[in-house]
Amino acid sequence: MENDVRYDASQIKVIEGLEAVRRRPGMYVGSTGVRGLHHMVLGVVEHAVNETVAGRVRAVEVTLLADGGVRVADDGTGVPFGSPGDDGGPGLEERLSRFCFWRGPLDRNRIWAWSGGIDLAVVNALSTRTRAEVRRAGTRWVQEYLRGTAVASPSAAGTTARTGTTLTFRPDPTIFETVDCSFGHLAERFRELAFLYPGLDVTLTDERTAGAPAVQRIHCPGGLRDFVASLTATRSLSGPEDVVAFGADAPAMAGLVEVALSRPAVGRRQVLGYANGRATLDGGTHEEGFLAGLSGAVTAHARACGALSATDPAIGPEEVGAGLTAVVSVKLDDPSFEGGTRTRLGGAHVRDAVEEAVRAGVLAWLEAHPERAARLLERWTG
Repeated sequence: MENDVRYDASQIKVIEGLEAVRRRPGMYVGSTGVRGLHHMVLGVVEHAVNETVAGRVRAVEVTLLADGGVRVADDGTGVPFGSPGDDGGPGLEERLSRFCFWRGPLDRNRIWAWSGGIDLAVVNALSTRTRAEVRRAGTRWVQEYLRGTAVASPSAAGTTARTGTTLTFRPDPTIFETVDCSFGHLAERFRELAFLYPGLDVTLTDERTAGAPAVQRIHCPGGLRDFVASLTATRSLSGPEDVVAFGADAPAMAGLVEVALSRPAVGRRQVLGYANGRATLDGGTHEEGFLAGLSGAVTAHARACGALSATDPAIGPEEVGAGLTAVVSVKLDDPSFEGGTRTRLGGAHVRDAVEEAVRAGVLAWLEAHPERAARLLERWTG
């Protein structure tokens, strides 16, 4: 062809450091709209929450600053800048400058894994300015970044009797369509995390409004039982005592299964799934395993007590799930997500492990509560 387009190695530009993140932000935070903005904020919070779950932090404070910045502070031991942290992972400066992948099995209590979490380096790259502060061993250390690049090395900024890590970042308005975070959206997400991780204590403060700042403390020690009770508050249930909740180790999927469910009521099915603390908005194998396990348990119990004969068809997942409200949370060493948005959990082994755990857990509850089980069977068998 006369107008042949040249395509060879000379047409390829090598992008170094965090420039690739700024060139294609949607690949790292999902979008440059408010969804991507919130994803970035939540990513920083989840790093702090991991320290809480590991027992190094008692509380996390998140502040929406008047100038559009976000400050996330914890009262832990303080992640050192240069040397490895208390968990043996990279120091704070490396986490802010490079992509860091966890090697080997994860602590199952962790909220994020490399397959679902967001690197601090991504947050740093997509912010006009980032300030990192570490309070450790009696000294307060600080370091400033501009659009992902360190202005100088970490420096001592005085003495302190406190410990902890604080990150203050200002999302870049030239990248995001808006840098105005939703207080309500973040509060609801933190509330979800508090249900999934009952030891979590988060305080969210909004300094952007005139007058006294809005403050909300979020602490949900009741866990998934209270989560389901809150979802059914407008229906016929009276409280957490009407919720079935249990958890079980699942070695077959290298993880933990936690489930809470209400008795079925009139209305649509509401089954919320989570993997390592992240909502699986498009479902996945854990939700499939939950419904299959529930179906198997209810059918087995119905036949054992004579509500169904051996020749009657099983109570299928669609029937047993009608009107049900439930939360299914799995914590996995190595989660496998489907699709670029990572909102659907994969893995046939996860489905099988959750099905087994739910079947055993629900059967045990039905056998231990015969009167309540009879009322449930009446609802399911008609």
